[in-house]
Amino acid sequence: MTSNETTPRGLRRTLSVWEAIGVSVALMAPSMAVNINPQGISSSVGRAVPLAFALATVSVLLISWTFVRLTQRFHHAGSVYGFVGATLGPRAGIFAGWSLVGTYLFYAVVTSTAAGRFISEELSAWGVWKNAPDWSSFIFTLLALAIVVLLATREARNSTRLLLTIEAVTVTLIVLVSVVVLGKLLGGGGPSGQKFDLAVFSLPPGLGASTVFLGVVFGLLSFAGFESSATLGEEAKNPRQDIPRAILGTAIFGGVFFVVITAIEMMGFGADDKGVAAFTSSESLLADLSGDYLAGWVGHVITIGATVSAIGCALACVVGASRLIFALSRDGAGIRSLSAVDERHGVPVRAVGVVAGAAALIVLLAWIVLRAQSFDVFLYSGTIGTLILIVVYILATVGAYKLCFTTSGPGVGDLQVRRWELVIPVLAILVLAYTLFRNVYPFPSGAGWWGPAPAIAWLLAVLALVVVRRSATEEAGQKLTASEGLTAARPQ
Repeated sequence: MTSNETTPRGLRRTLSVWEAIGVSVALMAPSMAVNINPQGISSSVGRAVPLAFALATVSVLLISWTFVRLTQRFHHAGSVYGFVGATLGPRAGIFAGWSLVGTYLFYAVVTSTAAGRFISEELSAWGVWKNAPDWSSFIFTLLALAIVVLLATREARNSTRLLLTIEAVTVTLIVLVSVVVLGKLLGGGGPSGQKFDLAVFSLPPGLGASTVFLGVVFGLLSFAGFESSATLGEEAKNPRQDIPRAILGTAIFGGVFFVVITAIEMMGFGADDKGVAAFTSSESLLADLSGDYLAGWVGHVITIGATVSAIGCALACVVGASRLIFALSRDGAGIRSLSAVDERHGVPVRAVGVVAGAAALIVLLAWIVLRAQSFDVFLYSGTIGTLILIVVYILATVGAYKLCFTTSGPGVGDLQVRRWELVIPVLAILVLAYTLFRNVYPFPSGAGWWGPAPAIAWLLAVLALVVVRRSATEEAGQKLTASEGLTAARPQ
């Protein structure tokens, strides 16, 4: 198949492996994740943030096997729900689809809140709004969502390219700053005597080994989007090779980046109690380190880049959720009117409005009704979205296991799956299941209730939808896999 040949749905095969990797890295938003996600981990595991990221990396590498094998078998423009529907049945696909909508919705809250906090911090640092109160973060969060709606309801190809460029520049700057900080740590030149200290890869005294799985949730949040190149199967020049390579390459890059950078960050603040406290309360980790180890203006540049990265990730979340709602509604598993497409811009504007409106409503409820702090909204929304995503990942992994080891249909033999690979999906399911279990049992009390409870409620609501509307979801699932171009991969 040549690069100019179109698929049955009219998509042109023009993307290289590097362009596919670029999409996944952009959606993973590493410059935002490494600036604010580690604080959520440190509140559970203390100095052992890099250890939690290392375990998250192992989990993601195991999960990546699932997507590598599935994208070698199927090429389509859908998402995880398509894989689940193709391997476990239409109703399972519908369940995964609506579950994934929940993940995207709460991730939109996470990333827009991160942008709001970054903006508030920058204005305070520049003296524009000295000592800006926490509620200012909510105002800027809503502003970020407004920008997302503006971009998501229009063809934003140029805007997307600009976001990708800024992400690449910011990641490069983060690496350079980290190299400088590491050099000073090795020389014992930290501003408060901080030194290179591998204690950051061990749990503080008094914490059990299982505690690290509490931190894995925010580690997985940081990787979210690594598999997004799977949606480019109908547009890649050589999908059987390029898409699996993009998925695995993004997972490896993310693992190395997050483990190394968070280790330097924690050592830069200090692995003692004082350093961990400063780390946990930081509004922007790299900005604070830049001010201490280099120059304040470098930190401002990184924070601005991270803000753009957060808005870009929020855009990707809203777009992803709106496309899922559009497809599900079009095929009868949602509200039919949400399948309407704007004739001028060719996007499902009603679905975009519903997702962005729901995200804004969550922010407003947390701010005005619950009187929550902005970081708590960030923390709990991230936990909710990731716990739902873990369930979807488990379903996808079970589907890959079924496809590779229990199915003898045409095309499966082309995968050349070796028997020893059986251990990979089994380990992936065990790690994901234990992470899920450790975060819901014992069930958190007090404010911690806001982590797993909404996730469980969302999953139960989706399950009820599938059970109550059994025939409708069955029909919708069949239409979904067909309309998304779900076809067996053919040798290239």
